[in-house]
Amino acid sequence: MAVKSLAAELAGNSYPGRGIVIGKSECGKYAVTAYFIMGRSENSRNRVFVEDGEGIRTEAYDPSKMADPSLIIYAPVRVLGNKTIVTNGDQTDTIYELMDKQMTFEQSLRGRTFEPDGPNYTPRISGIMHIENGVYNYAMSILKTDEGDPETVNRYTFAYNKPQAGVGRFLHTYDGDGNPLPSFTGEPTKVDITGDIDAFTNLVWENLNADNKISLFVRYINIEDGTYETRIVNKYTK
Repeated sequence: MAVKSLAAELAGNSYPGRGIVIGKSECGKYAVTAYFIMGRSENSRNRVFVEDGEGIRTEAYDPSKMADPSLIIYAPVRVLGNKTIVTNGDQTDTIYELMDKQMTFEQSLRGRTFEPDGPNYTPRISGIMHIENGVYNYAMSILKTDEGDPETVNRYTFAYNKPQAGVGRFLHTYDGDGNPLPSFTGEPTKVDITGDIDAFTNLVWENLNADNKISLFVRYINIEDGTYETRIVNKYTK
């Protein structure tokens, strides 16, 4: 699989929905992840990312306009020891709780399915980054219908050991805009990861659709000692 330009992948899709990028920095020193959310409705757009311990959570930008919090208020990022969990829903908590009970990433998601938001049936996308003794690996998951059939659920897990410097994988909920929204197809896209944390954050944010982008989280984790830097960008700031 050829390495594609992350900037081009983002700029060429007006509505990828929610997206996760995981990989390794160009210099090879950092484990990298980015998570972004987009929205088309007023309720979906009424959000910001805020720090929550070592992770983040979503909250309403204007609480008076929050119509339905069920699928849009959650903790996208949590840290469990040497593992960083990144997802697009409350399955973050499921993964955290079950992996804390010694289940694997894949096992922890077997009881979960796509979101109950027909007719879109938004896929649940998740990632796990594991760093231990200077060794880094990661995995990604997508739970989705079989071509829009709500009676089915397809579960796919992709594992990446010894990731290459400057390379990541990009997984998002939708292949593009539409009604209903078409679910992501295929395996996570192999993309380039360039620059330091500020350059990478800017690249992702600037190439997301200006009307639909809402919030972005980026983290660079030092593979040798586990220390990290985080950037959060919100379209709406308090």
